[in-house]
Amino acid sequence: MPNQLMYQQDDFVVLETNQPEQFLTAAELLIKLETTLSQILREDLPLDVQKFQSVSEQAQYLLDTSCNLDVGTGEYLHWYAVRLEK
Repeated sequence: MPNQLMYQQDDFVVLETNQPEQFLTAAELLIKLETTLSQILREDLPLDVQKFQSVSEQAQYLLDTSCNLDVGTGEYLHWYAVRLEK
């Protein structure tokens, strides 16, 4: 039986255009996603994200199902779950 620790997503490494890598908690990443989503036009969001009405729902959906967001030509926002303790 797999260890439940394998499925915990408490910490993330975030890679962003022209920024050093950052380590964020899930709550911090959620805030970052909400801020980023609020700056993108709704019609420029992926179709699966557009189906959610609020920015907080969109951010939670991305956190649960994705690891990147298209933030514009030549720019990127990627996040990956990491385990900081063994």
